[in-house]
Formats: sequence, structure tokens, C-alpha cells
Amino acid sequence: MDPRPQFLMTDAGHFDVCYQINPWMQPTAWRADPAACKAAAQAGSAQLKAALQAAGAHVETIGGVRGLPDLVFPANAAVVLDGRVLLARFRYPERQGEEAVFRSAFEKLRKRGLVEELVDLPEGLFHEGAGDCIWDKDRKLFWAGYGPRSSHGALAVIRRVFGQEVVPLELASDRFYHLDTCFCPLAGGKVLYYPAAFTAPALAAIRARVPEAQRIEASDEEAAAFCVNAVNLDAKVIMARAPASLRAKLRAGGYTLVEVDLDPFILSGGAAYCMTLRLDRTSAPAAAILAAE
Repeated sequence: MDPRPQFLMTDAGHFDVCYQINPWMQPTAWRADPAACKAAAQAGSAQLKAALQAAGAHVETIGGVRGLPDLVFPANAAVVLDGRVLLARFRYPERQGEEAVFRSAFEKLRKRGLVEELVDLPEGLFHEGAGDCIWDKDRKLFWAGYGPRSSHGALAVIRRVFGQEVVPLELASDRFYHLDTCFCPLAGGKVLYYPAAFTAPALAAIRARVPEAQRIEASDEEAAAFCVNAVNLDAKVIMARAPASLRAKLRAGGYTLVEVDLDPFILSGGAAYCMTLRLDRTSAPAAAILAAE
């Protein structure tokens, strides 16, 4: 078993911004210079992959598909824990073609032993994967967003499939349409989040479980830069280019920032976390993992 953190990414060769299903998407900006945007996207994806590898991770990369530009955001493909894969069902038709592609990719990963089991979401429910269901390894629970994309009814399915506590967090607006755009658990128990993205009951749920000293609040500017949409590996936080204010907050918390130019993907409403899916998350305590090795 490879002890390195395992991530899934999608090649960015077919990425573009050609439709609008969230308020951040700017197809007009992309069309202004598609060649430059495409080159920048491929460079940004390569830089993100290199940053993950430099942090000690292994990255599995699947091919892109013409006509499915948002395939570059595999965080939305599934919820993965303990080798079990709960496959996503997308709300918007523009992304529903991704479902078969990701299923095929996970079947191949299963045959190689990188995941163990694929589970389908019941009919009539929408859920957009780890973008709306984030594992908190310190608290041993899922934070689960719902509202703009994912159905509240899917939360009970997550609880049943994985046998873990699920904390529902209702998202307050379409601007922060997935939980991963506004909420990021960090190593050591801290949480980076954007309070304005949540309803009052959701904020109360966060504050009931995360002490004030462990809450890092992102400003409007920091959230709009998609910096909360970050990948955390121990003390390293890999994210889109950050305002100086957020750099200071995270460094004060003991974290090292690795910044990547992901501007072309922000034109589609995504950044570092959206572009990756962690495959090896486990609910087992760290001591049990070490003993097993």
C-alpha cells in the first residue's frame, strides 16, 4: 500500500468556460482570448499537480473529454472514505455527462485496488461529491453542505453509507454554491471558513463544534479569490493566489502556504480543492493506521 496521500486530478486539455451555471462563470472573458486562457489553464493544472507532489502526494490523472469542461473538478465526482466511493449525481444537465466518465475512472481505480467499492446515490437525489461533503479528520465527521447543488435528503444516505457523523450546513447563496468554496478544515483542528456563506443555523453548528481559537474567518476579498477552496496536507496549504491578509492569518496559525496561479479555473468558479479528489481518506485513528503499517 502506497503510504503517500492519493489524489485524483483530470487533465485540463479540454477545459474551457462555455456556459454559466454559477455566478462566477465568465464565458465572455474566456472567449476574449481562448488560446491564452487554455494555455494558462494547462500551466495552472500542472503547477497544482507539482505542488501536491512536492508536498509528498501521489496524483492519479484521468483524461479530459471534449464537451465536459468541468471534468477538471473531480472533487464533485464522489465522496470517498475508507475505500468506499459514493458516486455523485449532478443537478445541472451541463455536468451530468461527467457521471459516466467518473464511474468508469473509479471502476479502473477499483480494479487496481485504489478504492474498494462503488455506491450509487438513490434516484431523486442530487449530491455533488466531496465539494459538498468534507471529511474532518480531527473531529472524525463529515461537514455536509446542501442547498444550491446538493439535496438535504442526500445527507442521510452519506450517514448510512459511511457510518459517520454528518453535520448539515445549509449554504445561504448561489455565490458559494458548494461547501468547498467557503469551508476548509485544516490539520490540527483549525477551520478556515467564510461566515457569510452560511445560514444562521449552519453558523451555529460550526461554532458549536469549532472553538473560537480554532476558527479562521476569511474576508470577502479572500473568499472571492477562492482561497478557502484549498488543499491541506499537514502544515502545508495549497491554494490559489492569496491576499496578504490571508497569508498572515494562516502563517500565524502555523501553516505554510503554497500558492498556485489558478485564475483560469476561477473563471469557472473553482480552484485547488475543486481540482482534486482525495482517494485515501480513512476514519481510522492515526495510531491504528501506523499499527496496520
